[in-house]
Amino acid sequence: MVFAIALPMTLAFLTTPLLGLVDTAVVGRLGDAALIGGLAVGAMLFDIVFTAFNFLRSSTTGLAAQAMGREDWVEQQAIFWRALITSAVVGALVVVASPVLIWAGLIFMSPGENVGAAAQTYLAIRVLSAPVALANYVVLGFVLGQGRSGLGLLLQTVIYGTNIVLSILFGLYLGWGLPGVAWATVISEIIGCAAGLLIVISGFRAVARPAWSKILDAAALKRLLSLNTDIMIRSLGLMFAFVWFTRLGAALGELQLAANAILMNVFMVASYYLDGLANAAEQIVGRAVGANHRPAFIRAIKLTTLWSFVCAGVTTLLFLVFGDRVITMLTTVPEVRELASVYLPWAALTALTGALAFEMDGVFIGATWSRDMRNMMLIVLPFFVLAAHFLGQAFGNHGLWAALNIFLAGRGVFLMIVLPRRTRETFVACHAGSERLA
Repeated sequence: MVFAIALPMTLAFLTTPLLGLVDTAVVGRLGDAALIGGLAVGAMLFDIVFTAFNFLRSSTTGLAAQAMGREDWVEQQAIFWRALITSAVVGALVVVASPVLIWAGLIFMSPGENVGAAAQTYLAIRVLSAPVALANYVVLGFVLGQGRSGLGLLLQTVIYGTNIVLSILFGLYLGWGLPGVAWATVISEIIGCAAGLLIVISGFRAVARPAWSKILDAAALKRLLSLNTDIMIRSLGLMFAFVWFTRLGAALGELQLAANAILMNVFMVASYYLDGLANAAEQIVGRAVGANHRPAFIRAIKLTTLWSFVCAGVTTLLFLVFGDRVITMLTTVPEVRELASVYLPWAALTALTGALAFEMDGVFIGATWSRDMRNMMLIVLPFFVLAAHFLGQAFGNHGLWAALNIFLAGRGVFLMIVLPRRTRETFVACHAGSERLA
């Protein structure tokens, strides 16, 4: 059951870093390191905003899975409509506030003049996709909560497959460059949103249709708001860590920033690869909590943790062996290739150091233990900020990558420490001997 859910979503999530690889390759072949840096900064700032609202996917997955475990079909539909309404409001606000957000983000990142101009061009176009991109989070979260990972794979393939094709067409063949890459994203998000809403809504059963009073129930909205706020804080903390890493890397120069941008695609491949198993944990754990079935909960943790580390080990090994070839495909700039090869082992290691963090995220999202995710992030993040600063000063880019690996490992360990206590508190009936946590 774990791989029946995880494999389709692993393939689905791999389309995201694949898109990043294609976008970087398209811009990298323009022969300008400033454009590579501009894409990296622009994509990072865009991800800050959108990762902050990733709760739309995470909370929808956990709540839908728990409702499914209780066999509450009316509440499942109500969860979908609450989240979709939220995504529409938030998406519209992001578009309206985009000039201020872009201005503030570029001031914080402090890129060079050429990099900043490229990033602003990219962001001004891509932000137009905000409402549909957030709606896609809701659709994906809902189908994952239902265990329909095959449909999730289909929808992600539609979005990112279209994006990849259009990025190559607009960016290279039509000669639009970086703006073409941004427009490709906007159009693909619209197409994916239309397909997702059509499939999900057409599958709703009329007998389980919730009344508006059910959708707008005060207690349910309060729980959703609390859950979303906690996950948003956690997600902002996570993105701040990557922004801080990018900002300190930018201070080392354009070439160093471009090399790190190439290597972050290596990390993203590993992260989305592990997200497939984390999503299996979300769905199975959510059902177990909804049904108050502790044995299924424990088994899900054991299986997904084991396979997370196995897959992470394989991913690290593959990048250590073939990483230089990947770098060569992503950029034609010799200096960027050389620098990226130097720091490749650090990037490859992120799969192993981040494996437990991804796994625990899946467990805590499925169980809707959002407060613990928030608290652990607020504990670990200050240590990373300080470590990146001082290690970066002492050892340059090697220090930055070392600090990033420490941060990833620390998140997983701190969540694992909290896990036994939260398990005891959540399940009202348990059989302590044979089912205790390993």
